[in-house]
Amino acid sequence: MLVTSLALLFGALVAPAIADGGDDPLTPHSIYAYGINATFIGYGARLTSLYVHDRDNTPRDVVVGYDDPAQYVKDTATNHTYFGAIVGRYANRIKNGTFTIDGQSYQIPENENGGHDTLHGGTVGYDARNWTVTQSDTSSVTFGLYDPDGDQGFPGAVMNYVTYTLSASPTRLTARIVSISLEQATPIMPSTHIYWNLGAFSTPTVLNDTLSMPYAERIIDIDSIEVPTGGLASVKYPSQSPSLPLNFTAPKQIWEGALSSQQCGYGCTGIDNAFILDRPVWSGPDSADLTMLQMSSPSTGIRMTMRTNGQSLQIYSCVGQNGTIPIKASQMGSGVQSVEKYGCLVIEPQQWIDGINHPEWGQLGRQIFSPATGPNDNWAEYTFDTV
Repeated sequence: MLVTSLALLFGALVAPAIADGGDDPLTPHSIYAYGINATFIGYGARLTSLYVHDRDNTPRDVVVGYDDPAQYVKDTATNHTYFGAIVGRYANRIKNGTFTIDGQSYQIPENENGGHDTLHGGTVGYDARNWTVTQSDTSSVTFGLYDPDGDQGFPGAVMNYVTYTLSASPTRLTARIVSISLEQATPIMPSTHIYWNLGAFSTPTVLNDTLSMPYAERIIDIDSIEVPTGGLASVKYPSQSPSLPLNFTAPKQIWEGALSSQQCGYGCTGIDNAFILDRPVWSGPDSADLTMLQMSSPSTGIRMTMRTNGQSLQIYSCVGQNGTIPIKASQMGSGVQSVEKYGCLVIEPQQWIDGINHPEWGQLGRQIFSPATGPNDNWAEYTFDTV
């Protein structure tokens, strides 16, 4: 009954019909509402542009990407930035590319750090798959992807849908990923992977932007290659002034964390961490009624307020960018030509990373899904105004 209802809501559940097929995956699909418009392509079900108004009522493109859709395919083979894509079947890192479910061990491609971990689902993750449009209108588009049993070594087939919706009053983008396990228990943790620059590259970096995550009091400890150790660390305590670099529970500029923190892997100074969202008891552990993140740009005045049902936010301050990727033509005009180090901020709403290998965290119920459990539902809402 649950699968039938979801099929009616998101599109016909006919797996072969939308298995990497149908549409030209590089055809742009644009949607709009008053004060906001967005464009997507089926390759990775990715967001390629998002225009919102700045304090002067000028439309500004606030996401990183390419002008030419074909460039995303080239990027996968070279830089592999995951610009704007859906990543999965399991986002982020899995230690040694292994996990065990019901006593059965599985090996998936170890596509990072010389074969020591899996990143974003393996060699050919959801970002490099051709999703098919299953529904669209002027303000919403839904993409579907059938992920067969054994692909990238994951057990069981999974049916995925992602719906992007724009609305006005307030100006808002909503992204919802619903993933249905069709056959057996399997890890499912997809995420959006949007690179944000609310200043639309008015300045080379986002370091002067203000960021707050009021419920992110802890992070997941990682080793030198950014794989979780099993430990959890406070970013709020011990209390001190200035605050600990990764303490964004109160608003502060991104540079105060990014230029001081070295908790992002070997040789890294910046932010590339999974922040745990510890909701207050009265709100509920899976509620989406509270602001989990707010970010604003001093150059454009654009402010983004985020809500999500996720238990964690992976925040990445673009420490790996080096000026070799040009910005889009729509973002030029201030003298900035390319995406520099700290030139953007990636926000990935998801569950606790590598939680499938850490049952002591008590997160398996949010990461292992089967036909008996119902779907995985990842929901995030981004509301825009100006300050």
